[in-house]
Amino acid sequence: MLRTLSAALLAATLAAPALAAPEVNKVIDNERVTVWDVRLAPGENAPPTSQEFDTVTVFLEGGTIRTRHADGTVTAATRSFGDAVFTPKGSGAVDMSDHAHEVVIALKGGIAGPNPGPAGIPNAFPRAGSEKIFENDRVVVSRFSWTPGVPVPMHHHDKDTVMVFRYDGPIRSTGLDGKSEILDFRKDQIRFSKAGRTHGELLAGERQSAVMTELK
Repeated sequence: MLRTLSAALLAATLAAPALAAPEVNKVIDNERVTVWDVRLAPGENAPPTSQEFDTVTVFLEGGTIRTRHADGTVTAATRSFGDAVFTPKGSGAVDMSDHAHEVVIALKGGIAGPNPGPAGIPNAFPRAGSEKIFENDRVVVSRFSWTPGVPVPMHHHDKDTVMVFRYDGPIRSTGLDGKSEILDFRKDQIRFSKAGRTHGELLAGERQSAVMTELK
């Protein structure tokens, strides 16, 4: 079974008893993923990554992140908004930092079936202006910023997606039927979106950026 949050925190505490417990909240738990919102203050370690499932760590706020691996080695890297790190199951890696905000995604489900969109409608990603951060046989992670006054053309979301937003910034969504709605996305919001939506997008506020972790 996937180790519980309390068990992960206990393991981290036993590994480094002098360190305070970080702020960790489970925000999504379904058949495909379990997602934690992890905020590290000075003197805090993140819980170890899952022993049973591969994980993806997406950074909302970064800096210099030191990672202690299962063999005791420590590596360091500079992370910024939208960076993503894939950790295979069983690695038990622990992130250490003076300050960081991470979204940790445990990949529970298997490979999903195809979800084709309407004829002639492209998939949501890649799209003009998007940046692919990471891809393997489990996920594709992309970073994207909406531009005021520039619509995102009609597209189809063919994959289940974990979305992480950087700012308060609503998006106007318009479907194939021409009907529109305002999606009120907020700073640091984490959402799970099922595959199958077809729509166009237009920034309805001043700014918005997001990291999209698409599940294969």
